[in-house]
Amino acid sequence: MPEFDLDNFKKSWQEQEVQPKYNSTEIEAMLNKSSRNYVKYILWISIAEFLIILCMNIYYTFLGDDSNSFIKILARLGVQNSTELQTSFGNLYLILKVISLVITAYFVVCFYQNYRKINIESNLKKLILQIIRFKKTVNLFILANILLLIVFTAVLTVFTFTVLSQQNIHLTHPTLIGFLVGIIVMTILSIVLIWIYYRVVYGIILKRLGKNLSELKKIDSLQP
Repeated sequence: MPEFDLDNFKKSWQEQEVQPKYNSTEIEAMLNKSSRNYVKYILWISIAEFLIILCMNIYYTFLGDDSNSFIKILARLGVQNSTELQTSFGNLYLILKVISLVITAYFVVCFYQNYRKINIESNLKKLILQIIRFKKTVNLFILANILLLIVFTAVLTVFTFTVLSQQNIHLTHPTLIGFLVGIIVMTILSIVLIWIYYRVVYGIILKRLGKNLSELKKIDSLQP
């Protein structure tokens, strides 16, 4: 009986050609499917966000007291409450909520249109371009929400100082500094929370979509 040589066995095994489990066509098909699913997930999340914002706006418009909370903040600064003040702030607050809904709805429509294009696209190069556009749209949506927060904060701040001026109220130096610092801190904290939310919710999906995009580019570069 011949003696078993372990070293020769290892060498022979290492020299054997490993057959790929999937060919490039099958890999491309799997990447296409998973990419479309990732886009679909973001579409569903954005729709859920729109519905949540819509429900919150309806609730606070008819049942909530968030506008009264802001009026109470003004009262602490010495502002006299009046029907005119409540009407002015109510109209301004309604405009801000409508703008928020319109912007969110606009991006939901953009996501849906991008999803439709990606879902039916069969050409690899065009699919890659569609995915790149979709990622840019998502990043723009995140940026728009952060800018929206900054603009809303600025508008409410200007409104506050306008009311103070109309009622001839002059804040003392410590009160003014405290008010401004409070606004800045709350704005920064809100921006950080928004960034963390989108980083977690959208970032994970975008990271996986980016990996698929890289693999699709590799496949495209190998094609004649």
